Order: sequence, then C-alpha cells, then structure tokens
Amino acid sequence: MRKLIATLALGLAALGFAGGAWSEEASAPAAPVATATADAASQEAAAAPAAAASTEAAAAPEAEASAAPAPVANKGDVAWMLLSTLLVILMVVPGLALFYGGLVRSKNMLSVLMQVMVTFSLIVVLWALYGYSLAFTEGNAYIGGFDRLFLKGVFDPATGTFAMAATFSKGVYIPELLFAAFQATFAGITCCLIVGAFAERIKFSAVLLFSALWFTFSYTPVAHMVWFWMGPDAYASKDVVDAMNAKAGLLWQHGALDFAGGTVVHINAAVAGLVGSYMIGKRVGYGREAMAPHSLPLTMVGASLLWVGWFGFNAGSALEAGNSAVLAFMNTFTATAAAVLAWSLGEAMLRGKASMLGAASGAVAGLVAITPAAGNVGLMGAIIIGFIAGFACLWGVHGLKKLLGADDTLDVFGVHGVGGIVGALLTGVFNTQDLGGPGLVTDWVTATVGSNGIGAQVWIQLKGVLITIAWSAVVSVVCYKIVDLVVGLRVTEEEEREGLDISSHGETAYSK
Repeated sequence: MRKLIATLALGLAALGFAGGAWSEEASAPAAPVATATADAASQEAAAAPAAAASTEAAAAPEAEASAAPAPVANKGDVAWMLLSTLLVILMVVPGLALFYGGLVRSKNMLSVLMQVMVTFSLIVVLWALYGYSLAFTEGNAYIGGFDRLFLKGVFDPATGTFAMAATFSKGVYIPELLFAAFQATFAGITCCLIVGAFAERIKFSAVLLFSALWFTFSYTPVAHMVWFWMGPDAYASKDVVDAMNAKAGLLWQHGALDFAGGTVVHINAAVAGLVGSYMIGKRVGYGREAMAPHSLPLTMVGASLLWVGWFGFNAGSALEAGNSAVLAFMNTFTATAAAVLAWSLGEAMLRGKASMLGAASGAVAGLVAITPAAGNVGLMGAIIIGFIAGFACLWGVHGLKKLLGADDTLDVFGVHGVGGIVGALLTGVFNTQDLGGPGLVTDWVTATVGSNGIGAQVWIQLKGVLITIAWSAVVSVVCYKIVDLVVGLRVTEEEEREGLDISSHGETAYSK
C-alpha cells in the first residue's frame, strides 16, 4: 500500500511539474528576444544586455537541434493595428470630406466629397498594385523595388499563412498585409489633402490623373526615403550595421525622425497643393466676390472626426500596442487641445473674437504639427509644439497666404505645410531626454537609447524638410503639366460659375 501511495505521489508530482511547464509556455506572449524597443526607449533598453547574455548562455547543441520558430504576431498588436487602420479611414471619409465640404460654397459641396472619396479609392487600388512595393521593399535610397507588386508574397493561399512585417522591437512582428493596409490609408489621405488647395475650379478627371501621377513619383519615393529600413532584427551584429543602413531610405540614413508623416504626408501634400494653386490659377471672382464657407457645422463635424481618427494615424504608427502607442496617443490629445487654445487666443487678439472656424482650424494645425513628433517627444514638449503650431498656422493662413499670393482654397499650405514644418523641426528640439523626450535608438544591435544634440538633430530634421519640399515641388510641376496637356486642368468659366456639383457630376447637395 505504501508503495502504491508513493507511486501515485510521484506520478502526480510529475504531472504537476509537466502541467506547470506546459501552462507557462502556453500563456507566454510572443515576446521579442530582446525587449528593448524604439518605442519603449528609456524604460526597456536595460533589458537588452540581459537578453543577449541569456542567449549566449544557451546550450549550443540545443539551439542547433531546434530550428527557430516562425514569427507569430501578438493578437493585441494585430487588434490595435486593425482598429488604427479603421480610424485613419474615418479621418478621410467622412472626416476630411466633411471638413473640406463645409468650407466650400454650396454649389461645390458634392464635388469636394467626390474628389476626396474617389481619390482615396483610386490610391488604395494603386497602393495594392504597385505603391506598397515601391515604398516598402528594398531598392535604393530613393525608391523601392518590385518584390511586392500586386502584393505578391504577403499571403500564401495554400497554407493560409501570412508573411510577417517587422515593428520597432526585436522579435516582434505583425502580418505584413496588415502593415500594407495601414500604410495604404496614409497614401490615400495624403493625396486627398491636396484637393483642398485647388477646390472649386479643377476638372474631376484632372484630379484623378494628377493624383495617380503624383502618388507614383512623389508619395512613394518620399515614403521610402523616410520610413524604409531593414527592421531591428536585421541588426544582428555590429558587422552588418553599415550594410543594413545602406539599404535604408535616404532620410532614414540621415537620422530624420518622422513618427507618422510630417514630411511624408503633410509637407509633401502641402507643397503639391501650393504648386497646383499657382498653376491652375485663382477662382473666378477671387478677391472680389464673397466665398465664405457654406456650412461651418459640417466643418466642425469633419474636424472632430479628424481628431478622433488621428489617434489611429499617430498612435497606430507605433505598430504595436505598447508604450510608444500610449505616448503618441497622449501627445496627440494634448498638442491638439493646445493648438485650439492658441489659435482661438490669436484670433481674439487680432480680431477681437474667436471663431468656431478658427478653433476647428487650430485643431487640425495641432494634429498636423504633432504628427512627426507624436512618439518622439515628451508630454510637455507636445503641448509646447501644439501652442506654437496654433499661432504659426494662424499666421500661415492670414499672413503667409497674402505674401505668397496664391488662391489656396482651403489653406492646405497654411495649415499642413506650416504645421508640418513646425512639427518636424521641433521634433528635433524636444526629442532629447534632457527636455523630457524619449530619445532615439543610437545602436540597433544592442537597442541602446540616447539623444543627439539639439542642434545636430534640428539640422537633420531641416534637411529632411528641404528635401521633401524640393522633391514634391519638382514632381508636382511636371505632373500638372502632363495633366494639362492630356485632359486640361481647369473647367470653363461658365462651369465654374454654375458650380462643379452640376457641371461635373449632374447633381446638387441641397434641394432648393
């Protein structure tokens, strides 16, 4: 009997041990080998040496006996990125469409809604065909290659498996198809932003042809130059660092910081819009006839949807549901609020009254300015950036616009251009840990985090801004010229006076 009891006890102990081991393995998340990340810079960098030591201490025979498991995406990261992608779509349709639509005259309301919705749809299709490949595959410092044409290789229907895309953490991945979808929304909204600069007088066919050309030759190269790199796991040892850096985009190699698109999205689009406002010309009656917004309530609704959707735009750019996403989320929240206050205060000082249109414009200005800085600056830095952007964009809309002499219909350059430049440059100031910023990864092999000098980083940021401006300006001039030769840029004066809703689409927004 004693032998039986002893045998049972030993058996239960063995089962308990095995069960405990099984339970621990099953509940462990798909954790990175080294948990130091770009987004958890100051808090997690210390984990890298311990992880490296643990890896080196592992028995070589055991390491060779078992092949490295295929990367598995964390379900929390996947859920967050799916939600972020939906939020960015919300920014465009209906957010941006209603924001722009309320600002134009009633006879052009539907034309703006159409231009935004159809342009977004066009770019999403082009992104899947070739845009993603040109932006996010290995090529040269300026443009990617053709490895992902038609999204080939991101999904294997035979096995039902997805290719994995790197995040900013070693050993952490998300499905590449999800990354491609998220980035498609960025490409789409960038082209839609340009619409506001030449609204109320451009041909619908011209909008679509220009968008396709400009997307191909300006958006995809700039996105590649700023955002393409080989991923953290490619930096396996110091011997490969130079080779991996050489494969990255030009501005990534320079060390430019652009968390969610200050250069790629806002400055890029704003310059294209400004060039278009010059080349298409001013609206009939501009400066002589009243051209007030026809529905400020719709503009307010659009601005509110933009603010909500922008959390996906900025916090989603962390690519993980982690510390960086939290920082970007809060910075987006507070910087936008600060810009609303700054614009309203500026209007009250200049005109004696603060307007609802000004508050809505201030919100967009803050959202634009914090975009490159969202996960790259500290909490107080974000508020300062918001305040500065509110005042700067107020000047951009009223003072700079007069100096430029362009009929930028919905102040694309005054808000997105000025706000994007302010945000990009101030990212270089407030990234430093001395001013509460998270710093940046200075060594991807060990995930070491530090800070560049403020002057050095601002200079890097300035180079990124100037290259983006020059690239977009040159490409835009060529694209507008091509469009003018092929289909013509502008509707006739009679069609413009009648309104593009009727003349271009045969319908009206409101019954009379």
